[in-house]
Amino acid sequence: MTQDMVLPAPREATAGEPLLEVSGLTKYFPVKGGFPIRRTVGHVQAVDGIDLTVRVGESFGLVGESGCGKSTTGRLITRLLEPTDGTIKYRGQEIGHASRRQLAPIRSEIQMIFQDPYSSLNPRQTVGKIISGPMEINGIEPEGGREKRVRELLEIVGLNPEHFNRFPHEFSGGQRQRIGVARALALEPKLIVADEPVSALDVSIQAQVVNLLQQVQKELGIAFLFIAHDLAIVRHFSQRVAVMYLGKIIEVGDREAIYTRPRHPYTHALLSAVPEVNLTDEPDAVGRERIRLAGDVPSPISPPSGCRFRTRCWKAQDKCATEEPPLIQLSGNRAGHLTACHFPEDPTTEARDEDIVLDPALVALEEEG
Repeated sequence: MTQDMVLPAPREATAGEPLLEVSGLTKYFPVKGGFPIRRTVGHVQAVDGIDLTVRVGESFGLVGESGCGKSTTGRLITRLLEPTDGTIKYRGQEIGHASRRQLAPIRSEIQMIFQDPYSSLNPRQTVGKIISGPMEINGIEPEGGREKRVRELLEIVGLNPEHFNRFPHEFSGGQRQRIGVARALALEPKLIVADEPVSALDVSIQAQVVNLLQQVQKELGIAFLFIAHDLAIVRHFSQRVAVMYLGKIIEVGDREAIYTRPRHPYTHALLSAVPEVNLTDEPDAVGRERIRLAGDVPSPISPPSGCRFRTRCWKAQDKCATEEPPLIQLSGNRAGHLTACHFPEDPTTEARDEDIVLDPALVALEEEG
């Protein structure tokens, strides 16, 4: 593929077909050191060989704790970052290493909603300019003009069309994020990557924005890659969910499988951290298991050998240090539910006879109490 060759228009995909296919996607950031010569002394393995598929009109959730590589994955898919390795296929065409000119025909079809509504909007531009900007850049002239289209978009996201000439500082955080959603919708995309779109908002506003995105997804048939660390929000929004840990996807499946029948120990630990309210009068009512891990996520500069979760896992054995578990369908899992674990957990999240507490300091504290 030559540098100045433009990619042909991709074929139309129908509902249920793969829209985005990612294979072996990798992103390493160089670590510079040495004096006076700045040389590469290592790499941050932010994303290390992940595979995922997002279907037409589907909402796909990507979850994991901070630093696991979720946001980097989103920026690679939208081509805000250049992949180190791997392939990104959009509607059957490889776009992972396409040039800016080659990407031009499909750039408008993949949009992004950013995490921080305060820094993602230009404070010097009016709302009308912010939302119409993508249309100007792509030379799109909607029927009735750009201003009419902007006012329609403001109405779609629940804002007053009369706010066309206001500036971002005149809006609350939730309203600013709605402006960000309107900007993403301006080019009628087929895929939106939403990178923690509600994490910077008050809890009372989060539900409003998530419901707005869900309404947009259903009414306009837009596929979403929804990146978040809040498991409750992902469960509400996404049809399928992938769990990420230290640059790797360690479990993926439909919403019910991940939230009620997880198999990977890390997924169990994540779900056990979600607050649960006992609505019964029985103090010993069977609830969700409780797992408390020791320490922090290892450094992505020098991740553990074999399974990356083994240093914090209660089921780790010698095999986990020497062999990396493949992401496969385990016996008893429904079709499409894949897990990367040599010694998977039972498919239940019910409370255990004893809590799993790996942190010695917590154990000592509870013994003193």
